[in-house]
Amino acid sequence: MRLATQVLVLQLVVVALTSIVAFGMFAAFTRHRIADEYGIRALDVARVVALAPAVRAGVAGYDANPLPVGPEFRAELESGPLQAIAAEVAQSTDVLFVVITDSRGLRLAHPNSNDLGSPVSTDPARALAGGEEVLDEIGTLGPAVTGKVPVRAPNSDRVVGEISVGISTRDVRRQLDSSLRICALLGGVALLVGVIGSILLERRWRGLTLGLRPTEMAEMVRGQAAVLHGVGEGVLAADADWRTTFVNDEAMRLLQVAYLPGRPVAEIGLTPRVLDVFLAADSTPTLATVGDHIVVVSARRVIRDGRDLGAVLVVRDRTDVESLTRQLDAVQLMSTALRAQRHEFANRLHLLNGLLDARHVDEARQYLADLLGSGPLGSAVPGIDAISDPYIQAFLAAKAAGAREAGVTLTIGENTWVAGRLTLPVEVTTVLGNLLDNAIDATRGVSGDVKEVEVELLQDDSTLHIVVADSGAGVEPGFVDQLFTEGATTKPASGIPGGRGIGLTLSRQLTRGLGGDLRLSSPGEPDRRLCGAEFIARLPGVMQDSDVQDSDVFEEAQWET
Repeated sequence: MRLATQVLVLQLVVVALTSIVAFGMFAAFTRHRIADEYGIRALDVARVVALAPAVRAGVAGYDANPLPVGPEFRAELESGPLQAIAAEVAQSTDVLFVVITDSRGLRLAHPNSNDLGSPVSTDPARALAGGEEVLDEIGTLGPAVTGKVPVRAPNSDRVVGEISVGISTRDVRRQLDSSLRICALLGGVALLVGVIGSILLERRWRGLTLGLRPTEMAEMVRGQAAVLHGVGEGVLAADADWRTTFVNDEAMRLLQVAYLPGRPVAEIGLTPRVLDVFLAADSTPTLATVGDHIVVVSARRVIRDGRDLGAVLVVRDRTDVESLTRQLDAVQLMSTALRAQRHEFANRLHLLNGLLDARHVDEARQYLADLLGSGPLGSAVPGIDAISDPYIQAFLAAKAAGAREAGVTLTIGENTWVAGRLTLPVEVTTVLGNLLDNAIDATRGVSGDVKEVEVELLQDDSTLHIVVADSGAGVEPGFVDQLFTEGATTKPASGIPGGRGIGLTLSRQLTRGLGGDLRLSSPGEPDRRLCGAEFIARLPGVMQDSDVQDSDVFEEAQWET
């Protein structure tokens, strides 16, 4: 049975039971109320009769001079004033009976003349004692609601008899039936309304649950949870009011947020860039950094049947991919540098071969001496001999070649000195490469004869200091505060998913992750030779002394032999 049908049946049962219980309670309450009303009415009629002077005088006379019970006494009572008063009152008030008795309980007035002078069938003790009472009893005239009051002698409080006034229970039942018919009609209308409401609600439930059974919905929820928590992508969902409805484990790991159902998405700890992408919900993939992770986030609205159901944010981890990309870039730069070295070395060998073929031995010897005095890339990047690490040498040589193609000259600052070897080449080249790329781009776009980028590297024990300056236009004053904000860029949009604006942010995160920092030391000074921006980076723990590394290599060689 479907959930909607179960709800319909349950509601019908509840409505029916409620109607039955309400009808029963109303019937019982109405019966007691009508009985009380008729009892009060009987008492009122009895009080009026008991206060009538003729009744008080007549009853007091029979009480003072009691006659023996017999046919003569009965005949006198039948034609007497008390019988006439009782009959008239009973007729005018539409009651079942009006009975008058003396202090002995003998009937002085009764609807049935044959019962005159005989004792009453019900106990008159309380009324004869001066009290009043209402009883639901069965007498000689049938079941009735009876009110009994005492009759007192004229000008005295002495009780000389009692008045009993009865209203037939058939009248009570007749009025009760009339009230119950009205109640039943109203109950039927309420039941009909309940049935109609249940049917409408059942249809609504059927639409909301897509006609699924409870077990099917439970299985669907379990299946969806297993899928959403099992996929390799992070999923974060929010409703139309931007309140969190679902976050899977991968999203919590990548976005570093907690699952807080019902909380606004702005309060669960999303970074500003991720939050902007989520709120935009335009399905555009965007690169973002969250802690140590580089992620691609995209969001889109969820609309069904024209109804806005909210939005879904999908998060993909790009940390390993970006790391591999940086390593491949470094390898490519090394390859480019090696090709340049091979080409230069081949040219030198050709020259040397020519000298030897021409038997110019002295010139060949001098040429070899000159080669030994200059590094393999010394002519390519002046000042690079101050750097002992081959990795940095190759990297700067490749960057210099790329800069020359863009019409920019890359120079090594005079304060450069790196005597050790890199221990973290990927991290260093990532920071250095981002700074050089930004400087080359900034310099290439300016007009003028001087298009130069200068880099200085200084080793301090295991710390490497990097200074990059350019002759570009510098950083606009209004953009300085946003320079390291994720997504902020002055470059035109590119076809790369996520666009630009992540390089400086990533570089600063890398340096700070190492315990260092990256900052803008100067946004640009027109009076300097390099009038553009200047950046300073400090990277602790990325260098190792060359003698230590050489000794390690020597020890390894000894162990191998």
